[in-house]
Amino acid sequence: MRGIAILGSTGSIGRSTLDVVARHPERFRVVALAARGRREALLEQCRRFRPELAVLAEPEGAGELAAALRAAGLATQVATGEDGLVAAATHPGADAVMAAIVGAAGLASTLAAARAGRRVLLANKEALVMSGRLLLEAVAAGGGGLIPIDSEHNAIFQCLPAGPAGARAPGVRRVWLTASGGPFLRVPAERLAAVTPDEACAHPRWSMGRKISVDSATLMNKGLELIEAQLLFGLADGGVEVVVHPESIVHSLVEYVDGSTLAQLGNPDMRTPIAFALAWPERIESGVESLDLLRLGSLRFEAPDRRKFPCLGLAEAAARSGGTAPAVLNAANEVAVAAFLEGRLNFTAIAAVIERVLGRLPGGPAASLGDVLAADADARRAAVDLIGAGGGGRG
Repeated sequence: MRGIAILGSTGSIGRSTLDVVARHPERFRVVALAARGRREALLEQCRRFRPELAVLAEPEGAGELAAALRAAGLATQVATGEDGLVAAATHPGADAVMAAIVGAAGLASTLAAARAGRRVLLANKEALVMSGRLLLEAVAAGGGGLIPIDSEHNAIFQCLPAGPAGARAPGVRRVWLTASGGPFLRVPAERLAAVTPDEACAHPRWSMGRKISVDSATLMNKGLELIEAQLLFGLADGGVEVVVHPESIVHSLVEYVDGSTLAQLGNPDMRTPIAFALAWPERIESGVESLDLLRLGSLRFEAPDRRKFPCLGLAEAAARSGGTAPAVLNAANEVAVAAFLEGRLNFTAIAAVIERVLGRLPGGPAASLGDVLAADADARRAAVDLIGAGGGGRG
């Protein structure tokens, strides 16, 4: 039986992971659960799955959680903060770690899981975008392996021969990342400045958290995925292309030098890549409805509008610069998206803030985790200063 630790268990990926795990009690057991601050939701998950360790990243409420677990007769231990997340990621009973904490907050625990030799199921793309080769080197040193969970990267993984993370498979010409286009694909550019957070979070195909939904609406999510794909699959500049596919049925494609193109198709449900990663190299039932080809109708593909969605171009530029530039990009984006969701910044100003931060902090070498964290902190300060000084439009 395989032990599973889930970092970000109360988020959409975490809940989907637990749904798949619950379908296969003979194969998987949950040994650790970690959440940022949703104490009641974490408590209910502990009551059902009885992990050995529960972590609240935010220490408020940890005492109440521990008391409630004792009252329920559970022996689950409670930990908090960054040390608690690392403890969950390196739990001795965990064979695999679902790394699903959004943003930079999940970096340290993901690195810890890799170094400890756990199989890393990577749903937190920001960890790889920020750390670059550092995470891949940790995976190689630990020996546990890495399987991407993002539907696009998981699709590419399924279309490639088995090989180490970061190495280019022989015969691959390029990969194609598909993008739904988000909720504003057909919205005129002149209307985007006035869109609301609720509109940006109303994704037409996927059910996701608010931050990643905004990233999808700006196409920054696809830009971060482009950086991730280059690193995961050993692809240089030009080896990854983005194509808009509104139906979200073709999750990505791999083009080979002999003219073959392999694609992975499926209904838009994250339980498919989660089930694949949990059981790999086997296949298990995920709870996802089978794809009905006869009902699909047409599948459309089109080029992304980089003028309307400049975040994609900003990510491509950061990928070309390398070093700490992707960490700067990610940090500025996190601050700008948070300001948008709080009503302090308008939608189109997200890209403006990121562009100005990248102009101020062009990046440097990312030789250590310290380099990455310093660049992240500098970018956050710069973005906060710009937003506070009116460096972007306000909502």
